Amino acid sequence: MSLLFIVSLLIQAGFIIHVIKTGRIVVEILPELFRSRAARRTARGLRKAMDPGADLRRYENEARVAGNVASRQRYAEELVRHGRYDEGIAQYREALTGLYEHDPNLMLGLAQAQFGKGDAAGARATLDELIRLNPGFRSPVGHLLYARALEAEGNLHKAMEEYRVLATSYPGAEAAVRYAQLLQAQGERAEAQRVARELLEQARIAPGHYRRAQRTWLEAAQRLLQG
Repeated sequence: MSLLFIVSLLIQAGFIIHVIKTGRIVVEILPELFRSRAARRTARGLRKAMDPGADLRRYENEARVAGNVASRQRYAEELVRHGRYDEGIAQYREALTGLYEHDPNLMLGLAQAQFGKGDAAGARATLDELIRLNPGFRSPVGHLLYARALEAEGNLHKAMEEYRVLATSYPGAEAAVRYAQLLQAQGERAEAQRVARELLEQARIAPGHYRRAQRTWLEAAQRLLQG
Protein backbone atom coordinates (compact mmCIF):
# COMPACT_ATOMS: atom_id res chain seq x y z
CA MET A 1 0.00 0.00 0.00
CA SER A 2 1.55 3.30 -1.06
CA LEU A 3 2.30 6.11 1.37
CA LEU A 4 0.11 8.52 -0.61
CA PHE A 5 -2.85 6.12 -0.44
CA ILE A 6 -2.49 5.73 3.34
CA VAL A 7 -2.26 9.51 3.82
CA SER A 8 -5.32 9.99 1.61
CA LEU A 9 -7.32 7.52 3.71
CA LEU A 10 -6.29 9.24 6.94
CA ILE A 11 -7.28 12.67 5.60
CA GLN A 12 -10.65 11.35 4.41
CA ALA A 13 -11.29 9.72 7.79
CA GLY A 14 -10.43 12.97 9.52
CA PHE A 15 -12.87 14.89 7.34
CA ILE A 16 -15.68 12.44 8.02
CA ILE A 17 -15.15 12.45 11.80
CA HIS A 18 -14.97 16.23 11.90
CA VAL A 19 -18.11 16.69 9.82
CA ILE A 20 -20.04 14.23 11.98
CA LYS A 21 -18.94 15.99 15.17
CA THR A 22 -19.47 19.58 14.05
CA GLY A 23 -21.85 19.44 11.13
CA ARG A 24 -19.43 21.58 9.09
CA ILE A 25 -18.67 20.86 5.47
CA VAL A 26 -15.33 20.16 3.80
CA VAL A 27 -15.35 23.58 2.11
CA GLU A 28 -14.98 25.12 5.56
CA ILE A 29 -12.40 22.61 6.76
CA LEU A 30 -9.93 22.64 3.87
CA PRO A 31 -8.68 26.23 4.26
CA GLU A 32 -8.13 25.70 8.00
CA LEU A 33 -6.36 22.41 7.38
CA PHE A 34 -3.81 23.87 5.00
CA ARG A 35 -3.30 27.02 7.08
CA SER A 36 -2.24 25.04 10.14
CA ARG A 37 1.44 24.71 11.03
CA ALA A 38 1.11 20.96 11.54
CA ALA A 39 -0.40 20.54 8.08
CA ARG A 40 2.40 22.52 6.50
CA ARG A 41 4.99 20.40 8.31
CA THR A 42 3.22 17.23 7.20
CA ALA A 43 3.12 18.45 3.61
CA ARG A 44 6.84 19.27 3.68
CA GLY A 45 7.63 15.87 5.17
CA LEU A 46 5.52 14.15 2.52
CA ARG A 47 7.26 16.06 -0.26
CA LYS A 48 10.66 15.07 1.13
CA ALA A 49 9.61 11.44 1.41
CA MET A 50 8.46 11.42 -2.20
CA ASP A 51 11.45 13.34 -3.54
CA PRO A 52 14.30 13.43 -0.99
CA GLY A 53 16.67 15.13 -3.43
CA ALA A 54 14.39 18.08 -4.26
CA ASP A 55 16.00 20.52 -1.80
CA LEU A 56 19.47 19.43 -2.81
CA ARG A 57 18.75 20.14 -6.48
CA ARG A 58 17.19 23.50 -5.64
CA TYR A 59 20.11 24.60 -3.47
CA GLU A 60 22.61 23.39 -6.04
CA ASN A 61 20.89 25.49 -8.71
CA GLU A 62 20.76 28.53 -6.41
CA ALA A 63 24.48 28.19 -5.61
CA ARG A 64 25.35 27.87 -9.30
CA VAL A 65 23.20 30.84 -10.37
CA ALA A 66 23.70 33.23 -7.44
CA GLY A 67 27.12 32.05 -6.37
CA ASN A 68 26.94 34.05 -3.13
CA VAL A 69 27.96 32.91 0.34
CA ALA A 70 24.41 32.35 1.62
CA SER A 71 23.48 30.07 -1.29
CA ARG A 72 26.74 28.13 -1.00
CA GLN A 73 26.17 27.66 2.72
CA ARG A 74 22.65 26.28 2.18
CA TYR A 75 23.95 23.94 -0.50
CA ALA A 76 26.84 22.79 1.69
CA GLU A 77 24.49 22.10 4.62
CA GLU A 78 22.21 20.03 2.40
CA LEU A 79 25.14 18.09 0.96
CA VAL A 80 26.22 17.19 4.48
CA ARG A 81 22.67 16.10 5.36
CA HIS A 82 22.87 13.74 2.38
CA GLY A 83 26.22 12.36 3.54
CA ARG A 84 28.14 13.92 0.64
CA TYR A 85 30.84 15.26 2.92
CA ASP A 86 33.65 15.90 0.45
CA GLU A 87 31.38 18.01 -1.72
CA GLY A 88 30.10 19.85 1.34
CA ILE A 89 33.66 20.56 2.47
CA ALA A 90 34.49 21.93 -0.99
CA GLN A 91 31.49 24.27 -0.88
CA TYR A 92 32.42 25.53 2.59
CA ARG A 93 36.00 26.17 1.49
CA GLU A 94 34.77 28.14 -1.52
CA ALA A 95 32.53 30.22 0.75
CA LEU A 96 35.36 30.89 3.24
CA THR A 97 36.95 33.63 1.16
CA GLY A 98 37.14 37.41 1.13
CA LEU A 99 35.04 39.07 3.82
CA TYR A 100 33.87 35.62 4.94
CA GLU A 101 37.32 34.06 5.23
CA HIS A 102 37.01 33.67 9.00
CA ASP A 103 33.21 33.51 9.32
CA PRO A 104 32.51 31.39 12.45
CA ASN A 105 29.29 29.82 11.19
CA LEU A 106 30.96 28.71 7.96
CA MET A 107 33.94 27.37 9.89
CA LEU A 108 31.58 25.46 12.19
CA GLY A 109 29.81 24.01 9.16
CA LEU A 110 33.16 22.95 7.71
CA ALA A 111 34.10 21.24 10.99
CA GLN A 112 30.76 19.39 11.02
CA ALA A 113 31.38 18.17 7.48
CA GLN A 114 34.89 17.05 8.38
CA PHE A 115 33.65 15.18 11.45
CA GLY A 116 30.85 13.57 9.44
CA LYS A 117 33.46 12.36 6.95
CA GLY A 118 35.39 10.75 9.80
CA ASP A 119 38.16 13.32 10.00
CA ALA A 120 38.02 14.08 13.73
CA ALA A 121 41.50 15.63 13.76
CA GLY A 122 40.58 17.96 10.91
CA ALA A 123 37.34 18.96 12.61
CA ARG A 124 39.14 19.70 15.88
CA ALA A 125 41.81 21.71 14.06
CA THR A 126 39.14 23.76 12.29
CA LEU A 127 37.40 24.43 15.61
CA ASP A 128 40.69 25.46 17.23
CA GLU A 129 41.20 27.92 14.38
CA LEU A 130 37.61 29.15 14.71
CA ILE A 131 38.17 29.88 18.41
CA ARG A 132 41.47 31.61 17.72
CA LEU A 133 40.02 33.86 15.02
CA ASN A 134 36.64 34.46 16.70
CA PRO A 135 37.30 34.50 20.47
CA GLY A 136 33.86 35.93 21.25
CA PHE A 137 31.92 33.28 19.32
CA ARG A 138 29.77 30.94 21.42
CA SER A 139 28.00 27.84 20.12
CA PRO A 140 26.76 24.88 22.21
CA VAL A 141 26.67 22.82 19.00
CA GLY A 142 30.29 23.72 18.27
CA HIS A 143 31.34 23.00 21.85
CA LEU A 144 29.74 19.55 21.73
CA LEU A 145 31.35 18.85 18.37
CA TYR A 146 34.72 19.79 19.87
CA ALA A 147 34.24 17.32 22.74
CA ARG A 148 33.20 14.58 20.31
CA ALA A 149 36.22 15.26 18.10
CA LEU A 150 38.54 14.99 21.11
CA GLU A 151 36.92 11.70 22.09
CA ALA A 152 37.20 10.34 18.56
CA GLU A 153 40.88 11.30 18.50
CA GLY A 154 41.43 9.36 21.71
CA ASN A 155 42.05 12.41 23.90
CA LEU A 156 39.65 11.08 26.52
CA HIS A 157 40.86 13.16 29.46
CA LYS A 158 40.30 16.43 27.61
CA ALA A 159 37.01 15.15 26.14
CA MET A 160 35.82 14.30 29.66
CA GLU A 161 36.55 17.86 30.81
CA GLU A 162 34.57 19.32 27.91
CA TYR A 163 31.62 16.95 28.42
CA ARG A 164 31.58 17.77 32.15
CA VAL A 165 31.00 21.44 31.37
CA LEU A 166 28.46 20.69 28.64
CA ALA A 167 26.46 18.24 30.74
CA THR A 168 24.88 21.08 32.73
CA SER A 169 24.88 23.82 30.11
CA TYR A 170 23.94 22.19 26.80
CA PRO A 171 20.32 22.91 25.70
CA GLY A 172 19.33 19.28 25.35
CA ALA A 173 20.10 15.82 26.74
CA GLU A 174 22.76 14.72 24.27
CA ALA A 175 25.80 16.21 26.03
CA ALA A 176 24.91 14.74 29.44
CA VAL A 177 24.29 11.32 27.90
CA ARG A 178 27.56 11.37 25.99
CA TYR A 179 29.33 12.36 29.19
CA ALA A 180 27.70 9.50 31.08
CA GLN A 181 28.53 7.05 28.29
CA LEU A 182 32.18 8.06 28.35
CA LEU A 183 32.27 7.78 32.15
CA GLN A 184 30.85 4.27 31.93
CA ALA A 185 33.31 3.30 29.20
CA GLN A 186 36.11 4.45 31.50
CA GLY A 187 34.85 2.28 34.33
CA GLU A 188 33.22 5.07 36.35
CA ARG A 189 29.82 3.37 36.46
CA ALA A 190 28.51 5.01 39.64
CA GLU A 191 29.24 8.51 38.35
CA ALA A 192 27.77 7.66 34.96
CA GLN A 193 24.55 6.52 36.62
CA ARG A 194 24.43 9.64 38.78
CA VAL A 195 24.63 11.86 35.68
CA ALA A 196 21.96 9.79 33.90
CA ARG A 197 19.69 9.81 36.94
CA GLU A 198 19.90 13.58 37.37
CA LEU A 199 19.14 14.08 33.70
CA LEU A 200 16.05 11.88 33.88
CA GLU A 201 14.82 13.59 37.05
CA GLN A 202 15.08 16.98 35.35
CA ALA A 203 13.31 15.63 32.27
CA ARG A 204 10.33 14.46 34.36
CA ILE A 205 9.48 18.04 35.30
CA ALA A 206 10.35 19.48 31.88
CA PRO A 207 7.63 20.39 29.34
CA GLY A 208 6.28 17.58 27.21
CA HIS A 209 7.72 18.99 24.01
CA TYR A 210 11.23 18.75 25.55
CA ARG A 211 10.74 15.07 26.41
CA ARG A 212 9.43 14.33 22.93
CA ALA A 213 12.32 16.15 21.25
CA GLN A 214 14.91 14.45 23.48
CA ARG A 215 13.29 11.03 23.50
CA THR A 216 16.22 9.17 21.89
CA TRP A 217 18.74 10.56 24.39
CA LEU A 218 16.47 10.08 27.39
CA GLU A 219 16.00 6.44 26.41
CA ALA A 220 19.78 6.11 26.19
CA ALA A 221 20.06 7.58 29.71
CA GLN A 222 17.51 5.05 30.96
CA ARG A 223 19.56 2.21 29.48
CA LEU A 224 22.61 3.48 31.37
CA LEU A 225 20.69 3.06 34.63
CA GLN A 226 19.63 -0.45 33.70
CA GLY A 227 23.03 -1.56 32.43
